[in-house]
Amino acid sequence: MISTVILQAAGGGMLGTVVPMVLIMVVFYFFMIRPQVKKAKDHKKLVAELGKGDKIITTAGIHGKIIDLNETTFLIEVESGAKIRFDKSAVSLDATKAVTPKA
Repeated sequence: MISTVILQAAGGGMLGTVVPMVLIMVVFYFFMIRPQVKKAKDHKKLVAELGKGDKIITTAGIHGKIIDLNETTFLIEVESGAKIRFDKSAVSLDATKAVTPKA
C-alpha cells in the first residue's frame, strides 16, 4: 500500500510538470508562431498579385511604380525617373490599393 502511494505521488509530480510546459507551448504557438505564419502568407499573396503599373512602397520607404518584373525582382520607377531594381521581399505595401481616408 505504501509503494502504491509513492508511485502515485511520483506520477502526479511528473504530470504536474508536463501540463504547464504543454500549456506554455500552446500559448507560445498562438501568440508568436501563428501570427508570423499568417503575416508571411499575406505578404506572399500581396507580392503575387502585384503587376506592371502598380504603385508600391518598399520596406525602405521608397515610393515607386512597377515597370518590369521577373521571378524574384521588381524594376521600380521613382518620381525623378530613376529606375531601381528591388527584391520582391522588399515590398511592404501596395499603394495602388491602399485606402485613403476621406477628409
